[in-house]
Amino acid sequence: MSAPMLEVEGLDAWYGAARILFDLSFEVRRGEAVALIGPNGAGKSTTLKALMGLVRRRARRLVFDGVDIADLPTYRIARLGIGYVPEDRRIFTDLTVAENLDIAARPGAAGGHGPAWSREALFDLFPNLARMQDRRGGAMSGGEQQMLSLARALVSAPQLLVLDEPSEGVAPIIVEQMIDTIGALKASGLSILLSEQNYAVCNSICDRAYVIGQGELRWSGPMASLDEARNHDSASPLD
Repeated sequence: MSAPMLEVEGLDAWYGAARILFDLSFEVRRGEAVALIGPNGAGKSTTLKALMGLVRRRARRLVFDGVDIADLPTYRIARLGIGYVPEDRRIFTDLTVAENLDIAARPGAAGGHGPAWSREALFDLFPNLARMQDRRGGAMSGGEQQMLSLARALVSAPQLLVLDEPSEGVAPIIVEQMIDTIGALKASGLSILLSEQNYAVCNSICDRAYVIGQGELRWSGPMASLDEARNHDSASPLD
């Protein structure tokens, strides 16, 4: 079994005075896809924001690729090789597809620790984006914006791709395309940390899962074990 790429132990996080996460621990190994599963308000998005240094947090251990990131600013965490795709996408709506990708690829922005993604390779992965390079972000559908946000994260050559609710607010056909795309990225060797409410997405992609409820870890184990419990156990970890 490979060594963990990401190690998180005893993670707590706050919004102002409100504590949201309570002693969370999880890990992601090289080349695997890991799911954070839970309902709205469980703390999944806060967990990813805490990982990226976007909210106040503390942890007994917060290590990525052998580097302690507990006290690093967000831009330095990203440059170590974590590509973050936020729930609200955060694309530049006044800029075109090509311009959004150009900004992500500007000198000094890329981590350069993972596989490099050329513009041609990105458009092979996202053919819809290839046909709308001159379209402004604000004129794109939710699914198209999600694809652009994911493509923008890949430009930074990440080793770990962190995805927050990629299926939320997009059409079912786009969800299927997203599953295929994320699966292809995993097959290429990219490590993935995925926050999702959509169980089918997690079950299609992920090797292991952590179930979160009210900011606490409720269950962890192989995705196959969670699927078996969900289908056959009256006391499913997801209940």
